[in-house]
Amino acid sequence: MNKKVLVALSGGVDSAVAAYLLKSRGYDVTGIMLRLYDKPDSTDTNDARKLCEALGIPFVNPDYREEFKTQVINRFAASYLAGETPNPCVDCNRYVKLPFVFDYADKQGFDYVATGHYARVSFNEVTNRFELRKGLDSKKDQSYVLYNLTQPMLSRLLLPIGELSKSQVREIAHEQNFINANKRDSQDICFINGNYYDYLRDNCGVTTQAGNFVDKEGNILGIHKGAVCYTRGQRKGLGLALPQPMYVLSKNMQENTVTLGFNEDLFSDIAVADEVNFVSLSEINTEIRVTARVRYNQTEQSGTAFMTDDGRLCVRFDTPQRAVTAGQSLVVYQGDSVLAGGKIIE
Repeated sequence: MNKKVLVALSGGVDSAVAAYLLKSRGYDVTGIMLRLYDKPDSTDTNDARKLCEALGIPFVNPDYREEFKTQVINRFAASYLAGETPNPCVDCNRYVKLPFVFDYADKQGFDYVATGHYARVSFNEVTNRFELRKGLDSKKDQSYVLYNLTQPMLSRLLLPIGELSKSQVREIAHEQNFINANKRDSQDICFINGNYYDYLRDNCGVTTQAGNFVDKEGNILGIHKGAVCYTRGQRKGLGLALPQPMYVLSKNMQENTVTLGFNEDLFSDIAVADEVNFVSLSEINTEIRVTARVRYNQTEQSGTAFMTDDGRLCVRFDTPQRAVTAGQSLVVYQGDSVLAGGKIIE
């Protein structure tokens, strides 16, 4: 009997090609798309359903809207209210998409789970661990948002497009006449149309109160519309007439102040993260040389990683990094292998 694989579909071209490749390799494929939120103008679910019809495979669309609201949207709002800048895509993979797809696969007797991510999985016989590796297309590599994968997940995860480039994926989609062959990649937070603060106000009950912009010495520079509306490193949209460009350095949510400074004030040589997940290593018990990212679209930077006594992951960068931001993810690599990652707290 052919091995059964449950392919997580997004409605986009990458997961479509992943499903096609697995079927062409002889797997018994079923497509799944979790219903996470209602977005009336989206064609994603229809596109995924039509793809499965074209491939002659089953399609399931279970409802996880409540779980998504609790685990992603509520965390998103709470993070902003705490003065952070969250990454809801990481939270979605960690708390909803991956665990619930694997749970569905377990209950329905699937051997494997597959996604359309640009990343790869391999097994290291020396460490006896499955490793998460970067996708070969460096411009599309998505290993950064997958650092929360566990060893049991990695042991059953198939990533069919991890060794392909985006252009190769689109070429396959065109050859198969997929309806989404030319569909644009999603660039923004999937559940939000427009400004994130408008979403927080209209859907999460987040309200703001005007407060003071201050400099590092506490001098008042002007009035802001609410600390939640600003992110570290922001320069545009401050609404101030200043003699020289100034940037958001930090926010004090208790005092409702936003501290501004100059570009050089945004650089720091260390990042600290909690909620750490070890991937290709089981632990870090000494200082090790790594490369690391503190945001998704960043080129990896060299540094030294170590753990604190209270279990936090730290990277001391060789070159100070700009706008290391609480709420984002710190992901560390050696070569193309993800060692570990966590949520930045400072």
